[in-house]
Amino acid sequence: MNILVLGAGAVGLSVAAKLSGVCDVHVVARKRIADAINAGGLRLTGIWGTGTFRFSISDSIPEGTRYDYIIITAKSRDTETLCREYAAAIRGTETVSLQNGIGNEEIISRYTDKVIGGMIITGFEWQGEAGVHVSVEAGPAKLGRFPAGLDEPVRRLVDLMTQAGIRVEGSTEVRADLWGKTLYNCALNPLGAVMGVPYGKLGQPAAWRIIAQIVSEGFLVIDAEGVRLPWGSADDYLTYLHDVQLPATARHHSSMLQDITRGRPTEIDFLNGAIVAKGAIHGIPVPVNACIVDLVKFRESLTPAGEPS
Repeated sequence: MNILVLGAGAVGLSVAAKLSGVCDVHVVARKRIADAINAGGLRLTGIWGTGTFRFSISDSIPEGTRYDYIIITAKSRDTETLCREYAAAIRGTETVSLQNGIGNEEIISRYTDKVIGGMIITGFEWQGEAGVHVSVEAGPAKLGRFPAGLDEPVRRLVDLMTQAGIRVEGSTEVRADLWGKTLYNCALNPLGAVMGVPYGKLGQPAAWRIIAQIVSEGFLVIDAEGVRLPWGSADDYLTYLHDVQLPATARHHSSMLQDITRGRPTEIDFLNGAIVAKGAIHGIPVPVNACIVDLVKFRESLTPAGEPS
């Protein structure tokens, strides 16, 4: 089986490393990342195991190769550009989003009618240009036909990733899974970035009061979207976040913090920004989420731009 991973950063490289043991993988990444991995392999450490992995990687797609699955792991802000650049490969191919936020699957669906939604709630942290540390995991990844359903192509990919040693489950309601992860990200990711702390510090009372308001506004918007989460109310989810997800990911440093540190734009528009945008559509005020978006954008503006693409 041939798999193409597009827009690979820490997530895509880690997934590719594990998959390389059970199938043929080609990864498209930034040239300097590809050069570093071609020179010495990818060094993976952490809860997914420790080892050096070698797989096909470059800054483009080899000509003439057909892929069974394309997995997009790019930052959400790059999804449209990536789909446009690789439209010929994506067209008619089972294409998976393993990304943060709301809206990626809708973008991909403009380029193929075979869209698989993916939710992965695992912490990946860069260790130089050819190393990734997998730090924490709050639960199994989920894959499902977008917006809902579980069919044979999805099951085959679930089986393949399971063989590779990745914890994953098939889902009949992947849109709800995506909103559930987005709620988790909205609660912790931006505050971790603005305050410069790992997630475990966010259980303190002052931070938790902000998180409770973010989640309460998010629940109103998600309900208006017609999505039903496993938790019956914002309070139920906050209990789960506090007692289960926060302890499981307490040592993780926000991906937004990693972006800001590297001088790159964040994915805030696809996280709290999505709640703000959907709130406007439904006429639901979401002032705390709007404030969080502004805080992150202000924090971005203080860091010199500049990681080269």
